[in-house]
Amino acid sequence: MSTRWYPIYQRGNPQLRVFLPNFWMKLVRPESKQLPNIVQFHCSMEMTKFDIKNYLEKIYNIPVVDVRTKIALGKFRRDVGKGYVIKDDDIKSAYVVLPKDMKFEYPDIFGSKKDDGEDEQKALSEAKKNFKNYIDRNKHRTDVPSWFTI
Repeated sequence: MSTRWYPIYQRGNPQLRVFLPNFWMKLVRPESKQLPNIVQFHCSMEMTKFDIKNYLEKIYNIPVVDVRTKIALGKFRRDVGKGYVIKDDDIKSAYVVLPKDMKFEYPDIFGSKKDDGEDEQKALSEAKKNFKNYIDRNKHRTDVPSWFTI
């Protein structure tokens, strides 16, 4: 079921509407060590196990063996300024079991640290050189703002 508001039906030719569900899934790294064929997601509270399985199989072509869900209660905390109690949103976690021969590895989005060190040094030296040229170009023009150059 969708909570989105769609335009009211009007008589006439094509009705330009696309009905989209409010489903979303977010891949998360588990807190504890798990088997290599188990993947954890956070998903919308309205999704059932069957929705999760169909979502992964139909959209991403991932073979799913089993889906287990868990609803984690949001934390209660006290507001610092006003003093009233605030409750965080509940989180639905889905543990998806892939076939035994499949192994899931989390993507390395930050790259390896060894290669980045050289690039950072090059970028830093280039920035220093450009800043020195900028200062040298404007040091005799004390009456004109430095950003006003040709």
